[in-house]
Amino acid sequence: MPLDSEAIGRGCKDAKIEAAHHLCRAEIDRFSTAAAEGGNITVACTQEAPVFSEVASESGSKATLSFVNIRENAGWSKDAKAAGPKMAALLAAAEVPMPEVPLVPLSSEGVILIYGRDEKAVEAAKLLKDRLDVTVLLSKSGATEPLRVSEYPIAKGTIVSAQGHLGAFEIAVDDYALPSPSSRDKLEFGPGRDGAKSRCDLILDLSGGVPLFLAHELRDGYLRADPNDPAAILRAVMKAGELVGTFDKPRYITFTESLCAHSRSKIVGCNRCLNLCPTGAITPNGDQVAIDANVCAGCGACAAVCPTGAASYALPPVEALIAKIRTLLSVYREAGGVNPVLLMHDAEHGLQIIEMLARYGDGLPANVIPVSVNEVTQLGLETVAAAFAYGAASMRLLMRAKPKHETGGTVRTIAYADTILKGLGFGEDRVATIETDDPDALGQALYAMTGAKGVAEPASFMPLGRKRDVMRFALRELQRVAPAPVDVISLPEHAPFGKIEVNAEGCTLCLACVSACPTGALSDNPEKPMLKFAEDACVQCGLCKATCPEKVISLHPQMDFRAATAEARIMKEEEPFECIRCSKPFGTKSTIERITAKLEGRHWMFQGRAQRLDLLKMCEDCRGVVAIEESFDPHEAPMRPNVRTTEDYLREREESKEKP
Repeated sequence: MPLDSEAIGRGCKDAKIEAAHHLCRAEIDRFSTAAAEGGNITVACTQEAPVFSEVASESGSKATLSFVNIRENAGWSKDAKAAGPKMAALLAAAEVPMPEVPLVPLSSEGVILIYGRDEKAVEAAKLLKDRLDVTVLLSKSGATEPLRVSEYPIAKGTIVSAQGHLGAFEIAVDDYALPSPSSRDKLEFGPGRDGAKSRCDLILDLSGGVPLFLAHELRDGYLRADPNDPAAILRAVMKAGELVGTFDKPRYITFTESLCAHSRSKIVGCNRCLNLCPTGAITPNGDQVAIDANVCAGCGACAAVCPTGAASYALPPVEALIAKIRTLLSVYREAGGVNPVLLMHDAEHGLQIIEMLARYGDGLPANVIPVSVNEVTQLGLETVAAAFAYGAASMRLLMRAKPKHETGGTVRTIAYADTILKGLGFGEDRVATIETDDPDALGQALYAMTGAKGVAEPASFMPLGRKRDVMRFALRELQRVAPAPVDVISLPEHAPFGKIEVNAEGCTLCLACVSACPTGALSDNPEKPMLKFAEDACVQCGLCKATCPEKVISLHPQMDFRAATAEARIMKEEEPFECIRCSKPFGTKSTIERITAKLEGRHWMFQGRAQRLDLLKMCEDCRGVVAIEESFDPHEAPMRPNVRTTEDYLREREESKEKP
């Protein structure tokens, strides 16, 4: 593949660049010499990374090594001669530090439940009995031959519920029964009982029925195979035999409870993450939600749609990913590249299909820069906004033809991004998915992209702060560099930005909405009855609307780029009502007048007693004093009518019949 050292030099200005023809073999001494000098070394090869690491280790080098693939990602392409700027970008991005991800330990002692319906479950148990602690549960008590020696228990029953994860599964079984030891030609089971409980580390499901878990393929420790596919059963058995010991999985989500806007006072507001989690790892937990890191499969959909930043992705954190994109696009531009297209892909499916396109097809276009993430579904609006602010011409999300994770959050993010980009003059279809397992289809889609251009003077901000702060700043920078900036853009429903409107005539300034608002977007004035709204803090959770007793609040999703510097808007204010006895302000004039009008002449306490109506116009202190001075008796209510019974109705019915 051709190497454009000049372009790489323009992009990687402060680096010492050395080109080679056969660095991993014939010219390995050159690498050994460079490694002995120490420092940070980036090797443009991932295939031979073990060789380079071994040579550096044997030489006692203290150099920090990083590896990057410029062959499949750039050099193996029909556009290879123009791929120099992309190579420079990929090399520079390899030096961007990625923070370590916290881990969640999962322990398995090898206790496995094999759930099946016939002899196939027993055969699987025979293969695993020497490595695992096996129990077989048969959903159908057919003609199953008794074991010659009872090396592991066999029972019958139907699993009606299951929960847990690798090392900590809990199941409930109905019609549970053990076989009789005197079973002769087939297992004879005793009477079944419902509600049996069991725990195990692993579940091998060969029942052929409905999976025990949602998104079952993402549940660690739950193995499922078609009972009619011997090869699939064997693969599952082999995998089960390896799941003994302690395993570490990433803690994909960093969750900050204090930022969660799920509910207040048992009134539900935001439930975006709950609606998207494919594994059920997210559950309500009072005013917040709880995320079970043991069950979480790392799709990142919750972090992508979380409006407050309470849930943020950690593999890598959003600020680290945006910093990498910043480096890619800035170096690409400095090296002479134009109109960059970011191809976001995962490390499993995406990496494989890109390699196949490079080896057997036309490779990636010279302006398509691949960016590997853990899951494409982790990408949120902040990442898309930052990419276009940095100068991306387009963005494509490479996904499977049949996605492994729920894609509803990604579709929603693209809708928000498309609306904003179109409103700012970027045009149509700047962000889209490519859903395919075919390398040629990927190539055709990428080579067909023409005409899109990045902004003339890209932004260069550093992504700092929490996820919500990064998102707001990236959007403001995007608007600043946009081809046709506007101040306000209407957004689709459930967008994380917007305003509220209050019907001032119906509002009583009870301020229940202020108490419910989790972000401080709604506030009051301690000096006088007033309701204020700060749009920059609003996440459109809907708690204010759900809490309002008068139902006078409505939500309006929009992006107002002026909100960050705007003062809080007064939605309603009134003069306080002053106590008619001591002139102390206590409540609002409209509220006191409304209550007085409703009670005057209608309630027994105020019928013909004008002085008692004055109590409603007094503060709590004066009201108590006057009630004592005037000897108001709260128990002088008129006698209530007797309670009518069934006998009363029957007697009246008989009396009406007797009347002529």
